[in-house]
Amino acid sequence: MASHGVRRFKPVEKTPEEHQRELKQIEEYKSLENSVSGKVAAQEYSTETLRQICDLLSRNPEYYTVWNYRRQAIRHQFSTAGGDAGESAESAAESIVQLIKDDLMFLIPLLKSFPKCYWIWNYRLWLLDEARRLLPQSVARRFWQEELGLVGKMLTLDSRNFHGWGYRRLVVETLKQLGSEEEARNMTQQEFEYAKKMIGANLSNFSAWHYRTKLILRLLEEQSASDEERRAMLDDELALIHQALIDPYDQSLWFYHQNLMCVFDPAVAARTMAPNLETSDRLQYLRGEIAEIEEMLDGAEDCKYIYQSLIECTLLVSKVAGHMATEDHRQALNWLSELKQLDPLRRQRWLDLEKTLQSEITAAT
Repeated sequence: MASHGVRRFKPVEKTPEEHQRELKQIEEYKSLENSVSGKVAAQEYSTETLRQICDLLSRNPEYYTVWNYRRQAIRHQFSTAGGDAGESAESAAESIVQLIKDDLMFLIPLLKSFPKCYWIWNYRLWLLDEARRLLPQSVARRFWQEELGLVGKMLTLDSRNFHGWGYRRLVVETLKQLGSEEEARNMTQQEFEYAKKMIGANLSNFSAWHYRTKLILRLLEEQSASDEERRAMLDDELALIHQALIDPYDQSLWFYHQNLMCVFDPAVAARTMAPNLETSDRLQYLRGEIAEIEEMLDGAEDCKYIYQSLIECTLLVSKVAGHMATEDHRQALNWLSELKQLDPLRRQRWLDLEKTLQSEITAAT
């Protein structure tokens, strides 16, 4: 039998020895879990308790309750850092630094094995926040700076890991808070260049494109960019996406193109990179986009994304102009006819749009 085109295979039966081994592992896991729960309930935050917590998390990092146990144990160690009451604050800080370093290192193998486990990322952020809470700002900033290097390495290994991209945004925002205004501005520019590099390495990296949209707005805001500078940024982004769309079958690229088209939509333009374009400018840009996209049809007549974008741009022209020209109606209906054939799963959506356009033509005549 097959399901969704995938042949089903009968699972291989386990030997009695394998079955017994599995039962033993389950018993060991339950015993370890009970031991940890008991020690935490008794507030016994010893080295042995922490070792058992490490063992339990290494076996099952999705067990979020145990991460909370680890927080309690580590906080206990923070509170006793520095030893006797006579120890200096500097000695206590050094002990806390070492505890945080060791705990961050413990997480590295787990992240490599389970890069998309929320609880590991959350715990790591908690540790770094503890560094901010307990240590001098300059010391805490070094931890966060090293974290940026780590997440960069992880995104090199898996550039589409959206957990990693979200984590990177948090790290960068924190580093900005811990640095000067000039350092914050420089970091935005550096991140903008980083996103461009990652896009260059993999045009299908939707996470990198999405990160870029956020950085553009922040960069323009921090630079107090003029309307001319904002328009220059828009031109650069349009040129970049046109260059990338040499592969029109990549949906990630069309998502970014769709985001750029929001600049020309009067309803949302105020929240985009170029909010103050004149109506004539918006129409000129949109007509240019339609012409650019139509050229992509040569050799890619079966690409539904092209037709969909042509229709969206044409509808946006009518929204900006306040009406739809007869020729635009005709073109949109022709593209819809193609789209119904290429995208049968959304056929009803295209039929509804077709009826709307046809009724508009009837009302205008």
